[in-house]
Amino acid sequence: MHATVKIPAKINLGLNIVSKRPDGYHNLETVFYPVPLYDELSMEVLQDGNTTSLHIDGLEIAGDLSDNLVLRAYRLLANDFEIPPLRFNLKKNIPTQAGMGGGSADAAYTLLLLNKEFCLGLNETALAGYAKRLGADCPFFVYSKPCFATGIGEQLEVIDLDLKGLEIIIIKPDVAISTKEAFSLVEPRMSQKKCREIVSQPIETWRDELKNDFEVSAFSLYPQLAEIKKYLYESGALYASMTGSGSAMFGIFRQPLENNNSLFCQGNNNYFLTL
Repeated sequence: MHATVKIPAKINLGLNIVSKRPDGYHNLETVFYPVPLYDELSMEVLQDGNTTSLHIDGLEIAGDLSDNLVLRAYRLLANDFEIPPLRFNLKKNIPTQAGMGGGSADAAYTLLLLNKEFCLGLNETALAGYAKRLGADCPFFVYSKPCFATGIGEQLEVIDLDLKGLEIIIIKPDVAISTKEAFSLVEPRMSQKKCREIVSQPIETWRDELKNDFEVSAFSLYPQLAEIKKYLYESGALYASMTGSGSAMFGIFRQPLENNNSLFCQGNNNYFLTL
């Protein structure tokens, strides 16, 4: 048996850190939106006696391969179901440490693929429960639909938001921001207006109201991120922001732009996509 699945990335439309929890985590509010930048995961069954393995092509991923979220997702389900040893191959296109959920997406889609191919009978709620054990934003990728997220990102409400036909430019500079560092520099505060309400308004109003609380500290540490956002607006973006805790920046446009500017070309990974 051989099976393959395409795995989308996400952006955050607004991100408010509203309070710190007793367990050390933070409560937040954000809107997750899937974008058509894909990893690709394939798997094939191995003969009995072999060990499940993972091979990665494309972008390099730091860390111990045996602790990759694809293998952790496999082990999670293999503990509860009869799943044979598998060989996974992951083609990595979603940049890491970008705030685009690449690792979380890989984990969730591993669960979805295993559930489908081995007829495990898990519904979305059950799959989201498994995904939550792998990471706070993993459950979103079980649905991969626009969602208003609260809690630590795991409490999801599917919302009616359609950006189809708009263009998005994602710029990932050579900057790595750890999630732990990002949270340590943010002062929690209650939002005056929820992201869910703002994104229901015309997109032209988002610029003045839809904020990412991580930008203040990230821009002070890495001024090039603020420069990218400034340039996106100067280039005609309807809305521009950092996604998640960074460091990818994105701009949403009515019309496509050409990859012909030094800002887009020098030292950055750039993605020109249609939503």
